[in-house]
Amino acid sequence: MPLFLLHNRHTAGDCGVVFAAFRGFPSPLRHSAALATCRGGGHEVWWRTTAADETTALRQLPSYVATTSTATRVEWFDTP
Repeated sequence: MPLFLLHNRHTAGDCGVVFAAFRGFPSPLRHSAALATCRGGGHEVWWRTTAADETTALRQLPSYVATTSTATRVEWFDTP
């Protein structure tokens, strides 16, 4: 299954809404670890997930979050 990095950029005013949008939304990303810059003032979040394609990966996000997010297919490699 392909691996994707989901990236969301939002404003400080939307920060709480982005996280609240997950309440009641059935997603494999709920209660999982994510990288975020919100506490440092950057207001960006990254999730790692698997999906068949970009569209399916974005469907793991609540629609409010997905509309301002990107899905990039990535893969692990060993740094030389």
